[in-house]
Amino acid sequence: MGQRQQHRATLSARDHALAVLRARNSALALALLPCAVGVVLFAAGSGVPDAVRWPVAALAAVTIGVAVAVGVLITRARPAVTPTVDVPEAAAPALHGLIRDLADRLAVPHPGGIALTPDCDSWLEERPRARDTGGPRPEPSADTRAPVLVIGSPFLWWMRVSELRALLAPVVAGTGPSAHPDIAAARRCVRSWDATAGLAAAASPLRHPLLGFSGLVARLLLRAAGTHAAEMERGVAAAASARAHSVDHGVRMAAQEQVGLAYAGWDRLLTKVALPAWRVGRWPRRLNAGVVSALTELSRRDRLAPQGFASRLGERPACDLLEEPGRVDEEISFLAARLFHGGPARGGAPWAPLDWAAYPEEVVDRVWRDRAARLFAALDTEGTPTLARALSELTEAATGPGGADALAARIGAATPPRTAQEPPPSAADGHTGLVAPLGFPAQPPPSGREVLVEHVAAAVCCAAADTTGATPALDWLDGPVLRTGSPRRRADLKRLGGCVHSLVDEADPEPLRAWLTAAGVRPDKPVRLV
Repeated sequence: MGQRQQHRATLSARDHALAVLRARNSALALALLPCAVGVVLFAAGSGVPDAVRWPVAALAAVTIGVAVAVGVLITRARPAVTPTVDVPEAAAPALHGLIRDLADRLAVPHPGGIALTPDCDSWLEERPRARDTGGPRPEPSADTRAPVLVIGSPFLWWMRVSELRALLAPVVAGTGPSAHPDIAAARRCVRSWDATAGLAAAASPLRHPLLGFSGLVARLLLRAAGTHAAEMERGVAAAASARAHSVDHGVRMAAQEQVGLAYAGWDRLLTKVALPAWRVGRWPRRLNAGVVSALTELSRRDRLAPQGFASRLGERPACDLLEEPGRVDEEISFLAARLFHGGPARGGAPWAPLDWAAYPEEVVDRVWRDRAARLFAALDTEGTPTLARALSELTEAATGPGGADALAARIGAATPPRTAQEPPPSAADGHTGLVAPLGFPAQPPPSGREVLVEHVAAAVCCAAADTTGATPALDWLDGPVLRTGSPRRRADLKRLGGCVHSLVDEADPEPLRAWLTAAGVRPDKPVRLV
C-alpha cells in the first residue's frame, strides 16, 4: 500500500512539474512568435510587400533581443539561500554516516551536504554552484547537484540519536523526487522566477526598466504556474512521507512529540534569555546547550514529560554525532544573534561572546544598573542616589498632572531603541554582503508608563542586591531574575511588579514601601549605579 501511494504521489508531482515547464515553454513560444511570422513572410517572396515584411522583421528582432535579455536575467537571478553553518564530514563523520545509511535504507540519493540552522525545522535546500555565487559552499558528495540537508540545531542537542534519525527520515527521502529531471527543472524555474520578481520589486523601474520588465514576466509566470508548483511540492512531500513510512515509524511518533517541546523551549530561550544579552552587545555562545537546560526546566515545571523523562535523558544525545559540539554550538549561537537581532551599529563596539556563568553579572546586573542610572538622571536628584529619595520624587511626579508622563518621556528619550541594529558583513547574501535580521514577531513598542515601571523595578532590584542577600540570576525560562535564599522572599518577589504599578499608575507608594520593609531592603542606603 505504501509503495502504491508513493508511486501515485510521484506521478502527481511529475505531472504538475510538466505543467510548470509548459508555462515556461509557452512564454518562450510567445516570444518567438514574431520571429516565426517574419520567417513566413520572407519565405512568401514577392507576394508580400516590403512595407509589411520589414516592420515585422524589425519587431521580431526587437522581440527576440528583449526575450534573450529577459531570459539571461531570469537564468542568472540568484535565489535566496538560508544562512546556515555548514557541517563538513570531517567535523561530523558519525552524523554524515547516519544520513548516508538512512539514504541507503530509503534507496534515495545521498544529500549533497549537511548544514545547521538556528531554528526548529529541517528541510532540503538547493544550493547554487560555487561559480554562481563566487563564494564557498558546503563540501559536496559525488553528486554536486544534490540538495543540502538543513537540520534545526535545537533538534540536534535536545533529541536522542534514534529520535533524530526517525525525524529526518521523511526529509532525507525527499532527495528521491528531487533527483527526477522534470521536478528538478521545474524547481529551478520557480526559484529563478521568484528571485527575479524579488530583485525587480527592490529596484526602481525607471532606473532599471529591463529588470522591471523581467520582474513583470516572472510574476506572470509565477501566477500561471503557482498552483502547479504548490501541488508539485505537495506531491513530493507525500511521496517522501510514503517512502519513509516504514523506517523507524514507532520512534517517529515520539520524536514528533519532542518537536513541539523543542520549539517552545527554543522560543522562550531566545526571547527571555538571549534577547536581553543581544541588546547590550553580548551574544551567549552556548544557546543550544542552554535550550537543553530550558527544556529540562520546562518539563519539570509543567510536567510535560513526567514518565520516563529521566531515562530518556540518559540516552545518547544527537549532538554526540559532532566531533566538536561546543565549537559548532558557538557558530550557531553567533549566527542566531545576527539573524534574530542584527548586530552592533556601524562604528560601535564589536559584540563580545558570553558564557552562561557570567550572564547574571554581565547582563542582568548591567541592565538593572543602566536602567537605575537613567531613572535617577531623569529624576534629576541631587546628592547621593538613594531609593528613598527616588520614591519621594516619583510620588510627587505621579500626583501632578502629566508629571509621570513627562518623566516617562525623559527616560524613553534616553533609552536605546529596541530594534535590530545594522547587521554585520557576511557572505551569506551575495547581493549586499549583509545578513538581514529576521527579528521576532512584531510587538507594539512599550508605552511610556511601561518603560517607567521597568526602570523603577530595576532600581528596586539594585537596592535589594546592595542591601540584602539577593543576587541577580538567570532563570532558563524567565530570563533575568532577582534570587534570594528565602522561599518566602522568593514568593514576595512576584508582588514587586504590582507594587511598582501602584506607585506609577495610582501615585500610591505604600504597597512598595511595605514590600521593601518585608524584603529587608534599606531604601536610605546609596544605590550603586556602575
